[in-house]
Amino acid sequence: LEDIAGRLEEAERYLRQALLRQRNAEIAAHLGEVLWVQGKSEAALRVWREAAEVDGDNPVLIETLERLDVTL
Repeated sequence: LEDIAGRLEEAERYLRQALLRQRNAEIAAHLGEVLWVQGKSEAALRVWREAAEVDGDNPVLIETLERLDVTL
């Protein structure tokens, strides 16, 4: 379980760096999911809301929100 937590933290770090380089709804969808799985729901919602402002029609963002049953 510690290994999974460590991998999620690593994924969060890489995705945050990628999102800083390129404001992209797909990257944000993945970052939001990593945050969500870690129990950081408020941070995930913030990331997803910003992504929706950039590209609310992004299919990866839409699929992620639907799969996790999240309404913005």
